[in-house]
Amino acid sequence: MGDPIKFPKAVVSAPFRGCYEFGPFRLDVSRRLLFREGRPVTLTARLFETLLVLIEGKGRLVEKDELMNRLWPDTVVEEANLTVSVSSLRKALGESTKEHRFIVTVPGRGYQFVAEVTEVREEYSGASQEQRVAAEPFVEPQRDRNNTNRSINLARLRPPVGASVFVRSHSVLSVSLLAAVTLALVSYFWISSRRTKDDSKASFKSIAVLPFKVLDGGDSDEYLGIGMTDALITRLSGLKRVSVRPTSAVLKYNHSTVDPAALGRELEVDAVLEGNIRRAADTVRVTVQLVSVQSGAQLWASKFDEKASDVFTVEDRVSARVSEALTLNLSGSEKERLAKRYTENTEAYQAYLKGRYFWARGTTETLYKAIEYFQQAIRIDSGYALAYTGLADTYSALGNARVGVQPPNEVMPHAKAAALRALELDDALAEAHVSLATVLMRYDLDWSNAEKEYRRALELNPTDARMHQWYASLLSARGRHDEALAEIERARQLDPVSVVINSVSGMLLFNAHRYDEAITSLLKTLEMDPAYGLTRGYLGAVYEQKGMLPQAIEAFKINAETNREMNLQPLGHAYAVAGKRAEALAILDELKKLSKQRYIPAYYMAVVYTGLNDKTQAIEWLEKGYQERSGALNFINVDPRFDVLRGDPRFKDLLRHMGFAV
Repeated sequence: MGDPIKFPKAVVSAPFRGCYEFGPFRLDVSRRLLFREGRPVTLTARLFETLLVLIEGKGRLVEKDELMNRLWPDTVVEEANLTVSVSSLRKALGESTKEHRFIVTVPGRGYQFVAEVTEVREEYSGASQEQRVAAEPFVEPQRDRNNTNRSINLARLRPPVGASVFVRSHSVLSVSLLAAVTLALVSYFWISSRRTKDDSKASFKSIAVLPFKVLDGGDSDEYLGIGMTDALITRLSGLKRVSVRPTSAVLKYNHSTVDPAALGRELEVDAVLEGNIRRAADTVRVTVQLVSVQSGAQLWASKFDEKASDVFTVEDRVSARVSEALTLNLSGSEKERLAKRYTENTEAYQAYLKGRYFWARGTTETLYKAIEYFQQAIRIDSGYALAYTGLADTYSALGNARVGVQPPNEVMPHAKAAALRALELDDALAEAHVSLATVLMRYDLDWSNAEKEYRRALELNPTDARMHQWYASLLSARGRHDEALAEIERARQLDPVSVVINSVSGMLLFNAHRYDEAITSLLKTLEMDPAYGLTRGYLGAVYEQKGMLPQAIEAFKINAETNREMNLQPLGHAYAVAGKRAEALAILDELKKLSKQRYIPAYYMAVVYTGLNDKTQAIEWLEKGYQERSGALNFINVDPRFDVLRGDPRFKDLLRHMGFAV
């Protein structure tokens, strides 16, 4: 057999752990946790940082500028965001507005932490179980006489659900590994859900899969971690009793070193799965651990060692062993989804992972790279349905008016063809139904069939918050506001910390002319992430309808500093409504010049002309947008900014052509 391949021992230092105690609270700095009489207190990362800055001030007055620079480095935010943060922190500490046990406000200047603080110094020695597992020698799996792999016991799980699995190439994360990790995780959920009421182990209803870290690897290997994460999320999201945070929600933690339980509290989930990937010669090790968010305790951990071998035979054996424990608890469709192979080719799988990695980054350059990798996966395996959905999603992103990369009529037909092909291959693939629904809504303006596709996707995957969000947008566009708001609330319940979902919720309130509620919602969302421009853009639009024009213009100006092309048109509209005609015309001129260099949606010009009350030009540009099949026009039937056009027969004709009842 030869000498075992060994990974280098992990160098584990003994980091200094500092804690601050005040009143009934204990602030654990290294783990980024706050406890009240031994029980964890839920804090977002920003609220934790706010408290830490105030405590580190050691009783002195912390100026507002100092706090804002610490909390929002390199980001322009309004002072109101700081006020909201401190107010939320006070609530978390159980302090009313009239109390000053912990925080005192010095009007016009800043804040002071006034409670007595004791600094507790502790030395932390030893590695976590995850670190110890990752550092163990890598030994080739033993084989019995029948040449089958002996399974690895996972702590606290019976029957054994882990196994050593193999890959054909050291550069590829195998489908067998994905199946093994997924099924091991689901087994844990199944077992925990069947415990008696007296058992201390609570069942879990939500989980976040954090981006897997690639250790000892370069930037070129980063796609392995992101790809593994996205693939696990895709598989787990088919379980109807467990809500899984989408890839978009966890990507920001790609390089985070914060305690996973703290990140879980920020994501408002019950459990967190995290892992890392290490390489040695032609072998790959993946280490995973499941962490309880409430207690911070590790629930189980295991490692999966891979060598070049027959990946698919091993996958069958691993899946069969683990699925035995799931038979009584999972529906037939759920078992099928977990065990399903979307490709039999590891090279196609690797190309798909790279495609999803570049797609998730969302820039023009990375979207084109994503297309290359999805097409490569399809060339290798023409029956790879997931690769077709990835291709459809990427073409749709390129044709999205918010991106403005290519005219929709040049890319959306490709998106539709890819989505239809995915459904031909697998009609039970929820992602493919969503991909088709997106094209039917944004490009074909086939509202009825788009709704059918969204409903079918939700039947297949009812716990996917994003699907509820997209369906809510369709309902809003059709003027079914009560249904839309109910649907977006379902999305919020499934993923309460999603900035996108909360931002869209504010937009739907705007479409329903519920402006005060929209402002309240959007201000809270802006606190979650002041750098997310769409929230500020929606807020500016609401301010404008409320007659708060200086605030609207300021919001649009801030956005235009980071994404000028997309944010010029609402700024031009606000200038026009405010009577600043020269500024509005200057923006129109800039947009027209840009349109000679690259694709600029005609809708952008229509928005500014609407603000100028030039109905003829506004409708002409909207008609050009209709010819482009721009998805930006989807909401003109409900967008309050176009109310000035609703009495014009030409606008009514346009709405009829778009399939809206007039």
